[in-house]
Amino acid sequence: MNNSSPVVSLEGSVLSVAGEVNANTVIELRKQGEKLISGAQGPLTVDLAKLATAHSVVLSMLMCWQRLGQTKQVVLSFEGASDRLQSLAALSNLEAHLPGFSAHS
Repeated sequence: MNNSSPVVSLEGSVLSVAGEVNANTVIELRKQGEKLISGAQGPLTVDLAKLATAHSVVLSMLMCWQRLGQTKQVVLSFEGASDRLQSLAALSNLEAHLPGFSAHS
């Protein structure tokens, strides 16, 4: 059941999220990401390319990270979001709050 447990890691200025996120796993993943963001010394790119799910809990987590980044003066930008996650953000009117979600192709 945990063969695709979500993970968040920081390498340089890239915060990568991978795996399946659901209501049961999002809180721990959010806490791990918050710890990494809190220790960051500059802007971070949040890479979502290896994220296996598009779910409202993912958007909630990303918004929490974005608010924390603003509080800590760490600029976050997002890249690699799936079309489904981008659509969900647009339907929720959140794409303007998540830099990289409303980028023009």
